[in-house]
Amino acid sequence: MTEARNLNATREHPASTMNGGLMLLLCVIAFGAAIWLVATGGRADDTPLVLGGSLTMFLAIFLLCGFYAVQPNQAVVLTLFGNYKGTDRKTGLRWVLPWLVRKKVSTRVRNVTSDKLKVNDKRGNPIEIAANVVWRVQDSAQASFDVEDYAVFVNIQIDSGLRAIASHYAYDHGEEHEPTLRAEADLIAERLKVELEERVAVAGLTIDEVRLAHLAYAPEIAGAMLRRQQAEAILAARRLIVLGAVGMVETALQSLSERGVVELDEERKAAMVSNLLVVLCGDRDAQPVVNTGTLYG
Repeated sequence: MTEARNLNATREHPASTMNGGLMLLLCVIAFGAAIWLVATGGRADDTPLVLGGSLTMFLAIFLLCGFYAVQPNQAVVLTLFGNYKGTDRKTGLRWVLPWLVRKKVSTRVRNVTSDKLKVNDKRGNPIEIAANVVWRVQDSAQASFDVEDYAVFVNIQIDSGLRAIASHYAYDHGEEHEPTLRAEADLIAERLKVELEERVAVAGLTIDEVRLAHLAYAPEIAGAMLRRQQAEAILAARRLIVLGAVGMVETALQSLSERGVVELDEERKAAMVSNLLVVLCGDRDAQPVVNTGTLYG
């Protein structure tokens, strides 16, 4: 279906136009000649001369209707009775046969930020997502004739592309080695750019840059997800503290044994390990207890 659409697409090609400066000079000469003929014929009461001057004046006015200006980063699409005759991208004052219809198309870079969309990620969680897209017209003929309104078309495709991309990735905590929307925002933006380029190619448009402008859980689950993230952060911190404490206890026991500071049997080692872990892993400052007896007293 895509191949058929491409075959029927209207491709841009240069139009045959003229430099407006030369034609403007010709119009000035024609106006001057017309005024001289009418004035001379009127004084001499020469009807053919007056008629010639009137025809010359009409020709000059007719030529004036063919002028138009092309600004930088602008294209002018020319049609004749509905048939595409080419596109003029040469800047400055231009001239073409007056019966050709001229339509100006801006090829400047455009920047659009989509509305916040509520979609479901790969896990089915409702999220809010929006994107900032930089785009421009590449083929003026396709933009003019292959879609009804290319500006509306690109906005709709941005929304559709966002929904498609978001449904393929989890917001966070994806499967092993799987990118997520939150952790791999640049990668997701690049894949969205490729997706949009395929979608808007039919309209003669090109995508220059895509960035995620907004990404968050939907309000109805945001509180629950925040608590989950906080719990996971606490667990990760606890895991790191325990691993560090175990290493410190192991080093302490090894140092005491190597230096012969104290001889500890298995029961005393267990008691020492327990006390050290409580001190190192506790949330509060440890309160020392002085033991005046013995462990077995």
